[in-house]
Amino acid sequence: VGLSATWAYAPGGGEARAVIKGREGAWVYPLSADREIDVAGPLGLTRVEISGKSVRIKDSACPNKTCIAAGAIAANGQWIACLPNQVLVRVEGGSSDAGVDASTY
Repeated sequence: VGLSATWAYAPGGGEARAVIKGREGAWVYPLSADREIDVAGPLGLTRVEISGKSVRIKDSACPNKTCIAAGAIAANGQWIACLPNQVLVRVEGGSSDAGVDASTY
């Protein structure tokens, strides 16, 4: 039980990476290298930007642009989704800051 608890609550470890999922598949990129990735969706392209060890949705064909307003993410477990264009961006690996947030309370 102790070993299972240690494994389950251990930090992600390894280099932080962006996992980008779209209709055509999933891609994994390290956050250490700056780049822009275009992901096709049913409404058009969603442009994902990796810069400064964080990732964000820079532009999307969706009507309300909530995914763009979400800003950049860099911590293990954070995610951004463009639901109308069916694109999900999530951060895996690296260390997770176990800070207090609204869902902790």
